[in-house]
Amino acid sequence: MSPPDPAEIDRPPAPTTVHLIGAGPGAADLVTVRGWRLLQQADVVVHDALVEGALLAGLDAECIDAGKRAGNHGIGQDAICALLCERARSGQRVVRLKGGDPFVLGRGFEEVLALRAAGVPCEVVPGVSSATAAPLLGGIPLTYRGLADAFAVVSAHPRDDGDLPALPAWHPRLTLIVLMGAATLPVWAAELCRRGWPPDTAVALISWAGWPQQRVYRTTLAAAPAADAPPAPCVAVLGEVAALGLPSPSASAFL
Repeated sequence: MSPPDPAEIDRPPAPTTVHLIGAGPGAADLVTVRGWRLLQQADVVVHDALVEGALLAGLDAECIDAGKRAGNHGIGQDAICALLCERARSGQRVVRLKGGDPFVLGRGFEEVLALRAAGVPCEVVPGVSSATAAPLLGGIPLTYRGLADAFAVVSAHPRDDGDLPALPAWHPRLTLIVLMGAATLPVWAAELCRRGWPPDTAVALISWAGWPQQRVYRTTLAAAPAADAPPAPCVAVLGEVAALGLPSPSASAFL
């Protein structure tokens, strides 16, 4: 038998594949079956703040909280990417668990690019986004024949440059979904009025969608800036469909 090639001996092992998984909105059982199976096989799970604890309970894995909360960014984005690379290169099976869907108003694609640049393989597992799930859980359809035939999703999270979110102009058959907008509700509500949205546009705000403490609040665009903001996380639905809604197990109130 020939001796081993020294180059092969010195070569570091190939990194494992990092799985970037969408946890879905709220309840632990809203994750996909594929995401759940990969979680059971993980050695380390780097998770966001809005991941239901029951999804992590019982895992035979090290769970690292990398969540970013208002006023507290926890682990920086560069450090998260470095951590994923380090653990994958050590041979661990790594899961990056993000709330909702990894590619909807999050930094999932940034992490994919960083992993690929570092030569670490990555696979993305889609998740259910709160943009579509929160209205559904609140009993509100995003589209409805004769009322709404399209919807748009924007983030109202404050930008570093202070610029306003990409708010669309009003259309009578458009449903607007505003994510991460609880703290800035007066700002974007007033701006929508300036952009032609009628003051009496119906607004539904779903707080903690998919969680036991879910609540649905109803108001109008004109009244929203003066109202107390619902607890975050909060998804806002604006348009004709926001005035609809089936009875839901969560409490509903008017702001």
